[in-house]
Amino acid sequence: MNQRPAHHLDGNCLAGPLAQVFALDPTTAWWTCPDCRTASPVGGLHVYGPEPGLTGRCPGCAQLALRVVTHPGHLWLQLGTGRGAFRFPLPPSPSWSTPDRTGEP
Repeated sequence: MNQRPAHHLDGNCLAGPLAQVFALDPTTAWWTCPDCRTASPVGGLHVYGPEPGLTGRCPGCAQLALRVVTHPGHLWLQLGTGRGAFRFPLPPSPSWSTPDRTGEP
């Protein structure tokens, strides 16, 4: 039987560690494909799009690495083939924004 630990912390405790990661250039982060084990920086992924968003795939076997979809006021980030996605609020009018999108990843 799978049991959860009796004590847990609030997710806000992740703010410090994640701020260190998201403050860096994400294209320099390394990714290893779970299928073919190809390792490359995010900048080396094969990216397709722009509609309905950007999809990054493994340069070795085309396995899904990530999806990024922007909407007015927020950005969706899906990592790998998981069913979940992260939703990040965006500043009112970022200089790097892409055209409005509809739907979710």
